[in-house]
Amino acid sequence: MKKSAAALIFAMALSAAAQNPQPSPQAAPSPSPAVAAPPGDVDTIDHIIAAVYDVISGPAGQRNWDRFHSLYYPGAHMIPTRRDDKGAVTARIFSPDDYAKRSQDFFSKEGFFENSIANRVEQWNNIAHVWSTYESRHAKGEKPFARGINSFQLFNDGSR
Repeated sequence: MKKSAAALIFAMALSAAAQNPQPSPQAAPSPSPAVAAPPGDVDTIDHIIAAVYDVISGPAGQRNWDRFHSLYYPGAHMIPTRRDDKGAVTARIFSPDDYAKRSQDFFSKEGFFENSIANRVEQWNNIAHVWSTYESRHAKGEKPFARGINSFQLFNDGSR
């Protein structure tokens, strides 16, 4: 998107969003994150996606949750989906804060490295959609224990 890239709105599965409508309207969030993103994290679409993977990746230990939060537009949601062993498909809705709280215990004990292996970007006006195929590892150089696809919706608010 032009010179500056979009603020990350939310990573979600489109069908899950359609199946989980919000019961009542919510107040509009403030237009800027509480912590400013490093300029190099949000100057292009590719840098935003790379920053999301980079901030959650690393050896066992603490993650930089201020940086993580800076990548998301206020009010953003993450909606991971999964198919259980009986074939039922489910979706869970998290805020970036929920994700950070839920994940830190795991990250404290386990190394986790996730990286994009292919991105498909579709863009119109001030919005973009990125399908990002990824691999997850417990240590750099190890064989991946998981592969999947993330769906990111991005919004250029005029400043990033």
